[in-house]
Amino acid sequence: MFVISNFIIAIAKIVDILLNLMLWCIIIRSLLSWVNPDPYNAIVQMLNRITDPILQPIRRLIPMFNMGIDLSPFIACLAIIFLQSFAIRSLYQIAQAMH
Repeated sequence: MFVISNFIIAIAKIVDILLNLMLWCIIIRSLLSWVNPDPYNAIVQMLNRITDPILQPIRRLIPMFNMGIDLSPFIACLAIIFLQSFAIRSLYQIAQAMH
């Protein structure tokens, strides 16, 4: 059973790292949007490609209503923090219970 437990811990760590990377990409993209970066910049394009699959569905669900403020990065960050607090911790506890 310790092999399965270690496998679950490894998956939890990898998912946690990926969620942290996604969180930082969303934060950086939000900060860059304040300075109106060059859309042809390779880094800006990479950030857009990485974060658009997460932000676009949120934008469809929650329109801006002419506020001028895009709340989708904030909601995505909250969702990522929730996943880290709930799903990752749950995986660790499952692995500990199996050990």
